[in-house]
Amino acid sequence: MATYKAIKGLSIQTVAGDPSNLVDGMIWYDSVARKVQGAKIAAGSWASGGNLGTARYDVGGAGTQTASLMFGGNTQPTNAVSALNELYNGSSWSEVGDLNTAKQRRGGAGTSTAALAMGGVPYVAINESWDGSSWSEETDLNANKCGAIDFGTQTAALIQGGIHPATGATETWDGSSWTEVGDKNTAVLQSTGTGTQTAGLAAGGQTGPNPLTANVETWDGSSWTEVGNLNATKRASGMAGDSGTGLFFGGAGPSTPLQSLATTEEWDGSSWTEVADLSTGRKFLSGTGSAVLALGAGGYTPGSPLSVNSTEEWSKVAAAVTFTSS
Repeated sequence: MATYKAIKGLSIQTVAGDPSNLVDGMIWYDSVARKVQGAKIAAGSWASGGNLGTARYDVGGAGTQTASLMFGGNTQPTNAVSALNELYNGSSWSEVGDLNTAKQRRGGAGTSTAALAMGGVPYVAINESWDGSSWSEETDLNANKCGAIDFGTQTAALIQGGIHPATGATETWDGSSWTEVGDKNTAVLQSTGTGTQTAGLAAGGQTGPNPLTANVETWDGSSWTEVGNLNATKRASGMAGDSGTGLFFGGAGPSTPLQSLATTEEWDGSSWTEVADLSTGRKFLSGTGSAVLALGAGGYTPGSPLSVNSTEEWSKVAAAVTFTSS
C-alpha cells in the first residue's frame, strides 16, 4: 500500500497542536493529540461587531473587515443627509474627517486609508478622495449618479448605473479623470457591485420604477458578461468579495416597499448558494471586505428608529478537523 510520502514525495509536518495559520487542504500530525489533522473551510456565519456611532442608511463604504470606512448616509427618522465618516478597527467605530459634501446613496471604493466617494443624493457628480485623514474634491463624474454599482481602488475605480431611469452606462477612473466605457447588458437601479476595475461583479437591483431583478454580470476590464442569476430578486443589498468569490446580503425584496431582508447568498464563480442569514434584516446597508471576511454595517429596517447602527461580521475560515478511518 502506497504511503503519503510515496505519493507526495515528503512526510507530513509534525506540529505540537495546530499550525497558527490554517489554510484549506493543509495536513499535519498533531504530536499533542497524537492524531493526523487537516484543515477545511467551515460554513460561514455572521457575528455581531461594534455599533456605528451614528445610525445611518444609504452609507458608502471602503476597506476590509478589520479596517473600514463608512461615510455619508441618511439619519432617519430625522431624514438628515449626512457627511459623517467613521472608521472601524475590527471592534469599534470612531469618527474621523467628514466628507466635504453631505451625501447619501453615494458610491465607495478603495481602502480605509485611500478611498473614493462618488456621486450621491441629490443626484450629483461630485467625487472626493480620502487620504487617511481628510477628503479632497477630485474631477467630477461625467454624469450625476446615486445608488450606483461601484468598486475598485482610489486610483482605479468603476461606477455603473446610478441614474433614473435605469441605465447601463459605465465609467472608469484612472486617478485623474473619468472615461465612459462598455455599457452593462441590463440597465438597473439600486444594484450592488464588488471587485476591482478589471474583475468585478454586479448583482440585483431594479430595472424600472418597481420590477426587481436577479440579474448578475461580471466585468473583465472592458465589457460586461451575464452569468448565473441570484436565487431571489433583490435591490439595495450589501456586497463583498470579487468576481470569483462574492457575498450578497440583506436588501429589499419584492413583497412590500418597506421589506428588509436578512438573506445571504454566496458566489463561487458560477452559481449562487443561500447561506447563513444576517441577524438583522436591513436594506441600504454598506458592505466591505472579502467573501471570507466581510463586514455589513448600517441600513434601514421597518419600524422605529428606521436607521440602524448595528454591524455584522461574516467569517468563513479554515478550521482543524481530525481524520478518521471512515
